[in-house]
Amino acid sequence: MNQLKIPVLLAGPIIRRVEPSQVYIWAATSEAYHIDANLYDVSSERNNITYEKINIQCELNTIQLGKKLFIQLLKITPGQGLFKTNQLIGYNLTFKKGACLFDLASLGLLTKGDENSICYGELKYPSFYISDSKAPILYGSCRKLHGEGKDTLSLGDQVVNDHYDDTLNRPGALFLLGDQIYADDVADPLVRPISTLAKHLIGHKEQLGQLESGLDHAMFQTALKQINGRGYIMKYYGKFTSSSASNHLIELGEYAIMYLLSWSPALWELIIRNRLIDSFDEALEKNDVYFVFSSEYKKKHKAEKKQRSKQYRKQQERLTSFYRSLYHVRRLLANIPVYMIFDDHDITDDWNLSYEWKENVKKAPLGKHVVSNGLTAYWAFQGWGNNPDSFNRSFITMIKRYAEALMNGKMQKAYQAWTEQMWGFKQWHFVAPTSPKAVFLDTRTQRKFDHCPKPYRVGKFFEETESVPQLICKREWEAVNRSLMKSDWKSNQPLIIVSAVPVYGMELIENFVHKYTKPLRIINVDVDTTFDFEAWKYNGRGFTAFLQQVADWNPSTCIILSGDVHYSSSVYAKVQMQNGQELNIKEFTSSPQNNMSFPGIWGHLLKMIIRMKSKPRHKEDVYRICDADGRIKQIKRKEMNQVQYVWKDQLSYQPVKNKSIVETENNIGYLKVVKQDIEHQLLTILRH
Repeated sequence: MNQLKIPVLLAGPIIRRVEPSQVYIWAATSEAYHIDANLYDVSSERNNITYEKINIQCELNTIQLGKKLFIQLLKITPGQGLFKTNQLIGYNLTFKKGACLFDLASLGLLTKGDENSICYGELKYPSFYISDSKAPILYGSCRKLHGEGKDTLSLGDQVVNDHYDDTLNRPGALFLLGDQIYADDVADPLVRPISTLAKHLIGHKEQLGQLESGLDHAMFQTALKQINGRGYIMKYYGKFTSSSASNHLIELGEYAIMYLLSWSPALWELIIRNRLIDSFDEALEKNDVYFVFSSEYKKKHKAEKKQRSKQYRKQQERLTSFYRSLYHVRRLLANIPVYMIFDDHDITDDWNLSYEWKENVKKAPLGKHVVSNGLTAYWAFQGWGNNPDSFNRSFITMIKRYAEALMNGKMQKAYQAWTEQMWGFKQWHFVAPTSPKAVFLDTRTQRKFDHCPKPYRVGKFFEETESVPQLICKREWEAVNRSLMKSDWKSNQPLIIVSAVPVYGMELIENFVHKYTKPLRIINVDVDTTFDFEAWKYNGRGFTAFLQQVADWNPSTCIILSGDVHYSSSVYAKVQMQNGQELNIKEFTSSPQNNMSFPGIWGHLLKMIIRMKSKPRHKEDVYRICDADGRIKQIKRKEMNQVQYVWKDQLSYQPVKNKSIVETENNIGYLKVVKQDIEHQLLTILRH
């Protein structure tokens, strides 16, 4: 294996959880450096910026995921008292290993005016602040490296740059609501770089044949390394259902590389310098492209080759655009507290979509392995920094043991205990110490499934039982409630609820999907994995449990932030519970950040419906009730007081752009809450 000069700082620094008692900074390094920090109170008077050093204590927590991959989480606490709130705080990091000592300036990250700089304006250092009120929040989801359009996460950098010395208007937090990576949808040109870099950083390839002996066959060994070669393997050995799994991530190192490529230009610079991305013709010469139709089928092979060549070049162009935006993204992440929750693509498309899906994948050794790798990478790159106290010593020790086994080429050591831990962990939810406080829900791993759905009945309407899961089970709601109460949040205070899957989606879209796909189920068409039946409304009891929990909390202002659906919207809901309690809920959805698309013919049809129905003359409120059997029904306004209900609501869709109630361009959301006043807008990149 040819040696590559791996960068010292692979990604970061990224500001993670911040509160008056503690600050966490995350980084990924290629060596076991000891990291320390200096913090400064930053003041600006008459264009004169001063830096007063803060007395702090540092505690470094490190986990080695590979021979050249160290995940570092630095905990910083005040030497006495608490950190000031609404005070701009600058920071520098020092890295030490033996006689080697350097800081962020030595890495070229503090040079004013340079594209590598992670500083704003006239500031000497990257900075952040701990807000206790009025802090704007940036949020969004669905960011694919080769997604169509421009990466709007870089717009967050522009907003912070515009207000870098003004803590009243500078965003105080960034919420990433899911699909931070697309593990199942990997660009063709990245197959070779990801595989090469993963081996360099981890040290060994994973012995997949120990999981599935069939994967030791020469045919599959070749396919695993080829562009477009993993689709069959993931479907039949992994039991995955993604329609874009031809380059699916499998190994822990591959997941890690995808995160590093998503957050930092460091490895991109290495890739470009070492020409790790081949042209399509070069990949052909190396036999690095898998074809469904062999050369024996001349016409079909030629057509497939032409199609793959066109796709390859298009993806190369999009990756170039994405890479150029990463200098802005890296600066943003270094200057704003970031909180993240997963959705399906962080692991694989359709993750835990149904009871059958979960059981099939869990029983498939390769499928169980890939999900475990994905969750381990999620923890290291996302979950750990959300609320480090959620992960005890035994949890971290188990991951260390597995990572050590991988590095030494002994994957099976502690393997079963590691997979059971990752599949069984139940504390992915967390409460962010923002203002207002934000509770991030886990709508993926703590679902309640109906194991024995009853048959469908064909009549005037197609009816079904709850074959669609409740996105959060009762036990998880109890755990979420305990976490929120421990955070010192009180009833009648404002509250943000983060749900990767929208609670209130676009009713016209969800109704269309639900109504016109039910007949297809009768004839055994797999519409569940095609259309992702995961909206909260598809399970009335689950939706009711959500509303009952909100009613129990009784926030003064309830805001839901969501993503996932590749369109953005704003919905106001007036809810009345059976006991007469009223809830006023406002949901804002921002999606996608960099994946402007509705895939396939069904997507084009849905997009056409959106355009027609979202015109102002079609905008009408929607009235619904939920009956005692958990069925949600849309009714006419005049019927609202004539029917029995567990709850009823009135949905009002608000314009989000140019009087339209939906936005399909790439965007990032901006939210500011001041007492009862809510300011919300979607930021998009203008097309020229």
